[in-house]
Parts: sequence; structure tokens; C-alpha cells
Amino acid sequence: MVCLNPWRETVRLAIVGDIHQQWAIADEEALQHLRVDGVLFVGDIGDEAIALVEQIAALPLPKAVILGNHDAHHSRKAGAPTDGVDRQLMALGPCHVGYGALDFPEWGLTVVGGRPFSAGGSRWRGRDFYQQRYGIDGFAASAERMVQCAAQNPETVPIFLSHNGPTGLGHAANAPCGCDWRPEAGDHGDLDLAEAIARTRALPKPVPLVVFGHMHHHLKGGQGQRTRCLWQDQTLYWNAACVPRHRPAADTLWHQFSVITLHHRQAMAAEMVWVDRHGRMEEREILWSVAPSS
Repeated sequence: MVCLNPWRETVRLAIVGDIHQQWAIADEEALQHLRVDGVLFVGDIGDEAIALVEQIAALPLPKAVILGNHDAHHSRKAGAPTDGVDRQLMALGPCHVGYGALDFPEWGLTVVGGRPFSAGGSRWRGRDFYQQRYGIDGFAASAERMVQCAAQNPETVPIFLSHNGPTGLGHAANAPCGCDWRPEAGDHGDLDLAEAIARTRALPKPVPLVVFGHMHHHLKGGQGQRTRCLWQDQTLYWNAACVPRHRPAADTLWHQFSVITLHHRQAMAAEMVWVDRHGRMEEREILWSVAPSS
């Protein structure tokens, strides 16, 4: 007797890196041409750009979003009103996964959110902001919240969506979360996310994919390009922060997306593409696959 999986064998996900105001109807049209099953947004949509967040919330595709540090640019300042953050979270509803999770049973996956509005680093920032909004007072409580979200559905496999990536991916300036603004470089990842991933594996649950942004691909001071993907401990870590993600040309505007393919809930391939609103592709670069072409 053949037992068929209740979830789709192959899933293609578009990943949208740090937008920084670069999102329009043409991006939605370009995205449709990629024929993906869903889309993940890693945050920094703008400096509390409420209208853009509302536009993304209305996107007619399965989606998950985590907001970044710029999305609370005004609200995290001491004594500032938090209306901008509230309005963004209200617009996104359950598709905002920060300190939460969103099940996609048709994929057999749960998107687990990391720490929302994270700016990275080894110091716990925004103490009052996180305590008042989420009841989180530091890295330990933050990691515990993520693990609880990853464990809540025994039928699905968790993938993590975070604004900043975890610690443990390297200390060089060009590492996925490496400091490119200090001569000594260093690891600028999120300690709590790294702990949550390790503890999720110990449940035991596989973690096939961790997607994040924040650390832009173009390094400061002309140091070159950041490492965008890393395969480590059976997990694909993917930095999607291509900034700027619009590339103007004489007769069109190219839009950058990452596309990650999972098969049987395991990461199989990851690529970056530049496509226009008409579906024409300027560039396609396969950065990782389980069977790389020679």
C-alpha cells in the first residue's frame, strides 16, 4: 500500500530582502512570473512605512513577514509613541511571525519567527520596548519563546524567518552576519536565534532552512560582497539582504528576488534572480544546490 504525503513534495519560496522603500506594483507583477508557492519577507520594509506594509499584507500569495529594526525606527526611541508599529502589526495580522509561528500544512512546514525588529549584536537592545510589547526581558526568554513556537505543531517541520541571522556563521567581515564596519570584524548575529535553532534540533526537529536579512550584501568600505548562503549542520542559512533590490535599465526596471526550493521538506537549491514586471529575466545565479552543476 502506498502512503501519500499530505503535503506538497516540492515547494518554491520567494524571499524578499530588505526593501527599504523599494516595493511597488511592478514588484508584485515580477513576483507572479516566478511561479512560486509562497513568499517570505525579512523586514526593513521602510522607516515605519505603513502604506507599503499594507500593500504587502494585501499580496494575494501565501506569505510570512518579519519586521526589522527600521520598521520600528521611530517607535523604539525612548518616550516615542508606538502607533507606527501598532499599525504595521495590525495590517499584517497573523502573517507577521515575529515571536510567533504560521503553519502551512499544504507544505508540511511551519514558519517560525525570530526576534522582531532586531538590530543584531551581543547586547540586548530595546529592553523597555520588548518587555512592554512581548514580555521578553533578554536573550534567554527570547530563545524560549521561539522554541515554544517551533514545538507547537508536531506534524510540520519548522523553518525560521528572522530579520537578523544567528550567531555561529562566522566572524569575518564577509560572513553572513559579519561586522563590516569594524576593523576587527566579528559576529553580529542574534544569540537568541542561534540558541533557539539548536534547541529545536534537540526536540528533535529538523531545521532545513533559516532565512534572514539585515546584513547587506555590499560590504562597507569597498570590501566586496558578503557570503550569502551557508550549509551547516543540515541547515541552509540564507541572507537575502540585497540592497538596493531595484536595478534601473534604459527600458525597464529589474527587481531582485531569492528563490529557494525545498523537496520533501529539505532544502534543495537556492538562487538569486533579477526579473522585470513582464517576466523577462536579466540574471539568474544558482548559489547553492545539493547537486551543483559542474
